[in-house]
Amino acid sequence: MDIATIFRNYFVDYVKRYGDRIPSFHLKAVNAIIKCRTREMGGEVYYCKSCRQYHYAYHSCKNRHCPKCGNNKSQEWVENQKQKKLPVDYFMVTFTIPQELRFMCRSHQRLFYSIMFKAASGALKTLLGDPEYAGGKAGFIGVLHTWTRQLMYHPHIHFIVPAGAFDVVRNKWRLKYPEFLVPVFALSKLYRKNFQKELKKRDFQIYQSIPANIWRMKFISHSKLMGKGDNAFEYLARYLHRVAISNSNIIDCKDGNVTFRYRESGSNKVKYQTVSALEFMRRFLQHVLPVGFQKIRYYGFLNASAKSDWTKVKAYFKLKELVIPDQPESEHVYYCPKCKTKMLYLASILRKPRPPPLHIFEKYFWLVSSR
Repeated sequence: MDIATIFRNYFVDYVKRYGDRIPSFHLKAVNAIIKCRTREMGGEVYYCKSCRQYHYAYHSCKNRHCPKCGNNKSQEWVENQKQKKLPVDYFMVTFTIPQELRFMCRSHQRLFYSIMFKAASGALKTLLGDPEYAGGKAGFIGVLHTWTRQLMYHPHIHFIVPAGAFDVVRNKWRLKYPEFLVPVFALSKLYRKNFQKELKKRDFQIYQSIPANIWRMKFISHSKLMGKGDNAFEYLARYLHRVAISNSNIIDCKDGNVTFRYRESGSNKVKYQTVSALEFMRRFLQHVLPVGFQKIRYYGFLNASAKSDWTKVKAYFKLKELVIPDQPESEHVYYCPKCKTKMLYLASILRKPRPPPLHIFEKYFWLVSSR
């Protein structure tokens, strides 16, 4: 059982229920997931001389929300980050928003996610730039994460932060208190202040619709020492090019219900949950990001616009030049899934012409609107 099959069997019912409330980028993601690695995507035909069998290698959709695509990119990212890793300890700093704001956030994802990034990164930069804690230019990576292990909506941002900051003027790495990065209580208050200010600036109408008591609630931040950073990069890689749930964790789908497994937070014990197919699709799709939204961002001397500062940091720590990975083999190279021998390329399967945008769902929208 996989997610594509669930969408093929039940998405018509989902459209009937939610109609034109479904964002266009949700429809785009579903369309890609359904077609991924099918004849509609085109592909190649191979022949295995050892097994004497033909094999079809269909193209993937390359949509970042497809569970069949992107896993290999996660490890590539980890290896690249490890080559840029500084010889210092690293912290994982996490920022959340109050539960009372999640509904508003889900309805205005691009706005709220952008504000979360700016408010949180600004708070980190301010405190790490304070001589009381580091007194220099920080450099860190932020990744947006929106799901819990049961696929519920819980937007938060993880930052991988090296312990300290670089004093560009004195050409020196600084950290006053090695046992902690910055005080999380002060960090949380500054994050909340930045968030409120930025929302008021960007969309005053939405800001006015939020009850005043929200700004007296805790905007929780958490800081955890992660050692030399390898574990932190591996942890974040889980969320870079992967979706809220993998196909391997879907146990069954029958009688309109989906059963999936997850590991309980804290105990790591395997548990199972059964929900309706419509509820499963709703939970899955609420983690689909707006088109073009960048879920991973680089700040300070790790930002692409700060190459001169990064050059100074590399020189200070005497980092080696990045190792360029070997180039992948040329196209039309495929190995037999049974005997693992190299197969003979025979022909290409042309991709079917693309329909007009959202064409496959138009008749269902008409059905809903005509009621």
